[in-house]
Amino acid sequence: MNKYQKGVSLYIALMTMGVLLALALGLAAILFGQLKVMEGVGDSVLAFYASNTGIERTLYEISQGAGIGSHYEDTLENGSSYLADVIAPDSDCPGPNYCIKSVGIYKQTRRAIRITR
Repeated sequence: MNKYQKGVSLYIALMTMGVLLALALGLAAILFGQLKVMEGVGDSVLAFYASNTGIERTLYEISQGAGIGSHYEDTLENGSSYLADVIAPDSDCPGPNYCIKSVGIYKQTRRAIRITR
């Protein structure tokens, strides 16, 4: 009876190691995916704030006399940039006077804000 049971412990050890390896690889794949998502969230925040900067700059320029059809763009110190436009009221702009659309860009991420006045 003893000579037939010699390989059982080796089989159990290999199966246990295989299951543990599969669990570790699965967990690593999930964690690396989450790290990429978190990096994208940071880029999204920077793009959003760049877009907000475009809105603020455009509102300032309007207060200084800029009119409809004005276009502003700039690259900020952190490497993000924005493109902002003043749009006349029509089907794309439900505002009574004008709309401002600003797109913030950071790396491959774009975030846009549109306000109506």
